[in-house]
Amino acid sequence: MKTNRLEAFSDGVIAIIITIMVLQLKAPEEITIEALIPKIPIFISYLVSFIYIGIFWNNHHHLFQITENVNGKILWANLHLLFWLSLIPFATAWIGQNHVLSTPVAFYGFVLFMCGIAFSFLKGAILKHHPKDFDLHKALGGRLKEKLSIAIYILGIIFCFVNPWFGIACYVFVAIMWVIPDKRIEKIIQ
Repeated sequence: MKTNRLEAFSDGVIAIIITIMVLQLKAPEEITIEALIPKIPIFISYLVSFIYIGIFWNNHHHLFQITENVNGKILWANLHLLFWLSLIPFATAWIGQNHVLSTPVAFYGFVLFMCGIAFSFLKGAILKHHPKDFDLHKALGGRLKEKLSIAIYILGIIFCFVNPWFGIACYVFVAIMWVIPDKRIEKIIQ
């Protein structure tokens, strides 16, 4: 089957995820600039999560620009990814409400870690479904960036119990690594 229904469904779910996150941003009751200051940690957690959702959506988009067709395994792998992405608003709200405490930061890292694992499973399912001469096989090659991201997530999760800011720094570092989409796929698409 073609990819268009999977892409449309995924885009809809991701749009809902972003909507849920923005609805968790509550405006202060007071009308002063000072009333915004306590909202800064909540806004920062929203911003980082929005960037992460954007990264996954962007890479998902690129992945399906080159994918020719899907099967049941790919559909389930995609749902697996969407499940973990759908937990980002919850993890974001938990950090925002508790500011920078170890357990919410570790949980946030775990959700990001599982999103990364799920995305790898999705790519693997697509690669197994397509022949060896499929362009995506050529485009992906080594997976150093993926492996490095997983390792940094694990470090962030572990060390956030020593200092939650270390975990946050790890998660932001991984986001910076992935903000620019994989150029290998873009070259093949063009």
